[in-house]
Amino acid sequence: MADSLVFVGRSVRHSVRSIDAVMVAVLLPVLILLLFVYVFGGAIDTAGDYVDYVVPGIILLCAGYGSATTALSVNQDMTTGVIDRFRSLPIASSGVLTGHVVASVLRNLLSTVLVLAVALLIGFHPHASALDWLGVAGILLAFMTAISWIAACFGLLAKSPESAGAFSFVIMFTPYVSSAFVPTDTMPAALEWIGDRQPVTPIVETLRGLMLGTPSGSHAVTALLWCAGLAAAGIVSAGLLFRRAA
Repeated sequence: MADSLVFVGRSVRHSVRSIDAVMVAVLLPVLILLLFVYVFGGAIDTAGDYVDYVVPGIILLCAGYGSATTALSVNQDMTTGVIDRFRSLPIASSGVLTGHVVASVLRNLLSTVLVLAVALLIGFHPHASALDWLGVAGILLAFMTAISWIAACFGLLAKSPESAGAFSFVIMFTPYVSSAFVPTDTMPAALEWIGDRQPVTPIVETLRGLMLGTPSGSHAVTALLWCAGLAAAGIVSAGLLFRRAA
């Protein structure tokens, strides 16, 4: 635990010093929120205010952009030789990856708070109780943790920072083929089938149910299963890849 906390502090300091990366990770989701609400929102019929519909999807998009930074930072450690110095020290090797993941979650939480603040300013009207907000926080933390561990795997697999960034585009654009921005039943049949069966749709529908009081059915259970499965796969795979690179 002590080793992990040291590496968490290291990753957070790196994030603070990389102002350009922080600005992109934090401000880009806000710009996308404004783009969808004010440019596309008038043409999309969701049987209600579009800002209420789209905010949960934008929040998940934040995690996708934040994970890109995780893949890059992990890959930089692996390709610049600093990891060899860490291995020569009497420390837990798991702390290196844990530091990157925790820093990613903290960045994602910051961008999420900013997105919610801007959303409230432009007309977002949540109907969540205190217990509902706790549920929202739990789902978001589970998703952010899972997606950050998957991004760490991409960073370990890639041969260069550029490749790590390219891998992360898969995660970043997954919300677009889901119910995050438009109902899946408005998509072509093939995309609707994919959208209904990928992890973002049950997670975003669970967030909508908690924030807005809309029916979520069995989406909450499915969302938690997806988050747990992705997190487990990411942790195990990242551990194996890290040891293989030793």
